[in-house]
Amino acid sequence: MTAAPMILPFVQVDAFAHAPFTGNPAAVMPLDHWLADDVLQAIAQENNLAETAFTVPLPPGAGADYDLRWFTPTVEVALCGHATLASGHALMGAARQSLRFRTQQAGDLVVERVAGGEGDTYRLDLPGMAMTPADLSEIAALLGSPAPQETHARDGGYRLLVYADDAQVRALRPDFAALGKLGNLLIIATAPGAETDIVSRAFVPGAGIDEDPVTGSAHCLLTPYWSDRLGRDRFTAYQASARGGYVDCERTGDRVILTGRCRTVIEGQFLLSGW
Repeated sequence: MTAAPMILPFVQVDAFAHAPFTGNPAAVMPLDHWLADDVLQAIAQENNLAETAFTVPLPPGAGADYDLRWFTPTVEVALCGHATLASGHALMGAARQSLRFRTQQAGDLVVERVAGGEGDTYRLDLPGMAMTPADLSEIAALLGSPAPQETHARDGGYRLLVYADDAQVRALRPDFAALGKLGNLLIIATAPGAETDIVSRAFVPGAGIDEDPVTGSAHCLLTPYWSDRLGRDRFTAYQASARGGYVDCERTGDRVILTGRCRTVIEGQFLLSGW
C-alpha cells in the first residue's frame, strides 16, 4: 500500500514589496522537524523561487523561536535577507511583535514589526560586512560597459562593483552563462540613485539565480559601504531589477537594519510523497 503524501503548509511572500508583484518572492515552509537535506533541496527546486525558507520551532528556553535554513533551486545558502523577512511576516501572527531565528552560519537574526508602519512593515537585523578593494576586471567585462569606478570583495563569494550613476547600473547587460562558470558568487552593482540615495542590482547565476529581484544579504555589504561614503548611518535604497524593491538601510555598530514591507500572495499545501 502506498503511504499517504505528507502535507506541508506553504506560503509565498513578496518581501521588500511596495506594490503588488514587486519585491522578491520567497516560499516559507514551516516544518515540525527537519527533513533530509536532499528533500529540502528538491522542494526548493520544485518551488523554483530565488529562495525557499524552511523553519522548525525551537523549545522554550532555547534563546530563539525557530531554526531557519534557506535553499535556492540548486544550493543551500549561508544568508538570505528577503526570505528571513518573509519568514517573520508569515510566522509572527497578530499577537507577536518580533521573532528570533537561529541560523547555521549567520547567527541569530531578528525580525521586528514596525509600530505604526504602513501595511506589513518589518525591520530585519543582519550582520554588516566589510570589504577590501579587489581586481574584478573579469566580472566587470562580463557585466558590460561602462567600467566600474571601484571594485571590492569579501570572502564567502561577495563581489561589489561601484558605478558612476543610476543609469549605468540599470543599463548593465550581464553574460549570465559566463558569470555562472565563475562559481557561486553574489555579484552586486551599485551607484548613487536618481530617486533614492543608492541603487543596486544583484546577480547570482552560479546559484541558479541570474538576477535576484531584491537581495537582503547584498545590503549587508551595501549599508557599511554607502554609510561611509554618504557620511551618515541611514539612507534609502532601490534594487533596480524587473520587479524592483525599496529598502531602508541603517548601520548600527557592526549590524545592519533593513526595513521593508511584505505581502502574502499564495497560501496552500505542498504534497510530498515517494520520499
